[in-house]
Amino acid sequence: MLDLGGQRQQAVLARLLVAGGRSVPMSVLIDELWPGDPPSQALSTIQGYVSRLRRALEPDRAPREEAAVLVSAPPGYALRTDPDTVDSWLFENLVRAEQGGDPTAVLDRMERALGLWRGPALAEFADLPWAAAEAMRLDELRLLAIEQRAEAALRLGRASALIPDLESHASAHPLREEAWRLLALALYRAGRQGDALGALRRARALLREELGLDLGPTLQRLERDILAQASHLNTPAPDAAPVEAPAPETSVLRVVVADDQALVRTGLRVIMENEPGLEMVGEAQDGEQAIALIRRTRPDLVLMDISMPRLDGLAAARRILSDAAPPKVIMMTTFGTDENLYAALRAGVSGFILKTSPPEQLLAAIRAAADGDALIDPAVTTRLIAGFAGRGDPAVPPGLKGLSDGDLDLVKLVARGLTNQEIATTLAVPESDVATSLAVILDCLALLDRAQLVILAYESGLISPGTHLGA
Repeated sequence: MLDLGGQRQQAVLARLLVAGGRSVPMSVLIDELWPGDPPSQALSTIQGYVSRLRRALEPDRAPREEAAVLVSAPPGYALRTDPDTVDSWLFENLVRAEQGGDPTAVLDRMERALGLWRGPALAEFADLPWAAAEAMRLDELRLLAIEQRAEAALRLGRASALIPDLESHASAHPLREEAWRLLALALYRAGRQGDALGALRRARALLREELGLDLGPTLQRLERDILAQASHLNTPAPDAAPVEAPAPETSVLRVVVADDQALVRTGLRVIMENEPGLEMVGEAQDGEQAIALIRRTRPDLVLMDISMPRLDGLAAARRILSDAAPPKVIMMTTFGTDENLYAALRAGVSGFILKTSPPEQLLAAIRAAADGDALIDPAVTTRLIAGFAGRGDPAVPPGLKGLSDGDLDLVKLVARGLTNQEIATTLAVPESDVATSLAVILDCLALLDRAQLVILAYESGLISPGTHLGA
């Protein structure tokens, strides 16, 4: 049994573990171990912690011999060891391993990964923001492992045995559409078509009640297939030989960054250059540039500032996500306000992250989006349900009720004095579409002309004199 010292000393080791072998600067260690109020002797205190941890981790190391596990990695320290000796690293590697075509191998791997889970991660450091973020990321991986295990078991024809666990999983995480998909599919394959449709109805009711959203495309398609008793939903033959998957190619996630601050774009570029599997393929300074760049480069994922000049990030995200086969979009913001969070969710984005978040949390959001999940910054996650249950859209002024998010974007541009041609260029749509949409809006609001619409936009508070469009 290793003697790792007191809680603060253990926190140093935990923070290095969270970094996954990357160097953690001394300044970061100080700021994250004593948030907002480091002691005057913080530097020497951490050096003492590191010295004692080195003795505990390498008891046979000679006094002047260089450390091989907890190493000096200017401007800080890093933990270098075999990934299989660290439960959290091994757990993540098992969950993220290429799934291949053999469901038995996948099932065994997920069972092994979940066997490493012994309760909430980093619970003893829950009051530290970096630990809370990592705990959330690891829990997302745990849920992914549960769902991959269920998918493999379904492919092996074990639907009936899965149902109780999947019922519990969907009830515990009612906003995870993958949980409902697996439950509905298991019920259908167990000969319970009515219960399968009932599960999807429950999912729809929960999403509408909590977030004002309908089922996603995957669940809607599953519902149609169940009603049609589509043959592809049937259980694969138990004695069917598994199909060998072709050798996987090394995939690189192609990312575009859109932010009006050059310093932010530079910081994100540095983070991605040092993270295997990520490639930054372009930068944009506003929403209009972002739309054009994304249509040209076809990235897998976009990191989008929520507030930019000319065309703000939310309006740009709505345009991007309305295209065929759009990339995943993660919104970035300096302030995690309720209204920004709600608007981002309504736009259909795959994550909401504060710019002040540590690199590990940003990378977790990117990985979650790439895996088809959504990660919302822990600083605002707890407000999600309590803040929006039963509420209408807070971004819609009373005088403009009935307009969609896209309609409101159009009204803002009209109120700023842009012509239909300029709006079409900004939103990257045909000018005829702008004219048609504007006519529909005027009719909906019972207005006679464009001038009345501008007046209503100011009087309702949608925009204020002297502010930028992205404000």
